[in-house]
Amino acid sequence: MNHPRILIAGVGNIFLGDDAFGVEVVRRMAQRALPAAVRVMDFGIKGIDLAYALLEGYDGAILVDAVSRGGEPGRLHVLEPDLDNMADTGAGEQVVVAHGMDPVEVLRLVRTLGGPLPTIRVVGCEPATFAPADGRACLSVPVDAAVEGAITLIEALAREWLDRKAESWTNSGLPQRFSTS
Repeated sequence: MNHPRILIAGVGNIFLGDDAFGVEVVRRMAQRALPAAVRVMDFGIKGIDLAYALLEGYDGAILVDAVSRGGEPGRLHVLEPDLDNMADTGAGEQVVVAHGMDPVEVLRLVRTLGGPLPTIRVVGCEPATFAPADGRACLSVPVDAAVEGAITLIEALAREWLDRKAESWTNSGLPQRFSTS
């Protein structure tokens, strides 16, 4: 069975203001033409679903989320989690809740389930607020303005991975399985 090679996963809670950033990014990306090797999914707050998706044999995964790093609202970050140095949870501790989305806990769950983790990148946006505006679920102005830039960044990361994979297949004498154009 051929699986998509790259997973783009939007995470966040649509009822908590800028926490909906990842969900909005993948909603807009799903309307674009993407290579067949790229799978775009909205996971919202369903950490267990993301963990099982990561077990499907992807070469890479891009998690898209609101990420507080002390910068200006709307600033984009590309992070590479240190998967080799993630602290393990103790025996008997709950690894992840079914309706929670702590990405580190999701990655730990994948390891607990015995799966190898693909290369992971996090494309994060500095939030302005985690409160709904006027009782409505919507992004703040600076975070909404960052969505298109995030899509461009994610597409570039995915294209880089696909090109690198295609080059390794060509250099190994194997036929290219797909075109990245």
